[in-house]
Amino acid sequence: MRQFPAALLFFLCLISATSGHNITKILAQFHEFSKFNDYLSRTHLASEINRRTTITVLAVDNAAMDDILAKNYGIYEIKNILSLHILLDYFGAKKLHQITNGTALAATLYQTTGSAPGTSGFVNITDEKGGKVSIGADDNGGVLDASYVKSVKELPYNISVLQVSKILNSPSAEAPAPAPTEQNLTAVMTKKGCKLFADQLTATGAEKTFVDAVSGGLTAFCPTDDIWTKFVPKYKNLSADHKVSLLLFHGVPIYQSMQGLKSNNGPMNTLATDGAASYSVTVQNDGEQVTLKTKAVTAKITGTIIDEDPLAVFSIDKVLQPKELFAGAPAPAPAPEEADSPSPSSAKVAAGPASDSPDDAPADDSANDNGSVTIRGGLLGFVITVLLVVVV
Repeated sequence: MRQFPAALLFFLCLISATSGHNITKILAQFHEFSKFNDYLSRTHLASEINRRTTITVLAVDNAAMDDILAKNYGIYEIKNILSLHILLDYFGAKKLHQITNGTALAATLYQTTGSAPGTSGFVNITDEKGGKVSIGADDNGGVLDASYVKSVKELPYNISVLQVSKILNSPSAEAPAPAPTEQNLTAVMTKKGCKLFADQLTATGAEKTFVDAVSGGLTAFCPTDDIWTKFVPKYKNLSADHKVSLLLFHGVPIYQSMQGLKSNNGPMNTLATDGAASYSVTVQNDGEQVTLKTKAVTAKITGTIIDEDPLAVFSIDKVLQPKELFAGAPAPAPAPEEADSPSPSSAKVAAGPASDSPDDAPADDSANDNGSVTIRGGLLGFVITVLLVVVV
């Protein structure tokens, strides 16, 4: 029987241990969470949870779900409310009681939607006396109205499912919410520091292409105002059509979450792609840092403006410059004889007139401008000839 190296066996075990989780299957084992589980699927939050590698889900039982469903919220309000129960960090039962200084603010999926003003997308977790852990939305006036009940499932440090006593109250999350396809894209960008880029989308008409793409999935990369300001001199030199192409180059016609970008390295077509004009950008990772590379520039993703299927918008630290507009064809390398040739004046003295032979083969000798002869043949042949003459 063939023996596998210990290192290989360890690697295979590691792959198995870090395989993806499925929140739907986890919660399906517990009937008391059936309604919470159902709405994670209806709102597409389940797929977002599954594609992330570090996540904590604050689950509520059916009785707690009945309380929120009785208020007749629309599906997108429910989505915002439940997204507040999905923490973008790992909190197991043990960690809840080991929080530095006894309290922590945790970012949530609601914070990534672009609809959460200020710190309303954060949850306050406080370890209190007697082992009680209280939890509340940061925009709830400081009231921690829910508490930790028990650990449902933990896969350190991948996913943790914890039961909390009730739905977290949040005026922002409960406010009327438009469907993602109805989001005002430029308004979202403007709100998050990309006003100048958004203004150009509107001014050039490129905004319509972005908006039309949202229903089928869109990922956009938005240079912040300070970055765009530095780029303006180059932008002004572009023609009207090239300005539109550059703006469309900042959109990818599929939805990619941050985790999706981290796991799908390689070239991606953009909204500017048109047949032979590839206008593609290459996604690469350096640890947790995602970079976007073109032939002309490498940009880093610096933040999430909105990340809610089917729309994701990320801020970047450089304007993406397509090779079609900014990376001209390289100048041809000089031929070896050109690179090593002497200066024009010395070449005239040494080389003499050009050969008339069909293959341009150099002659053994030629006359220079002064009528003298320059030896061009091999020195060895000349010496042998002299010796033969002497001998004869």
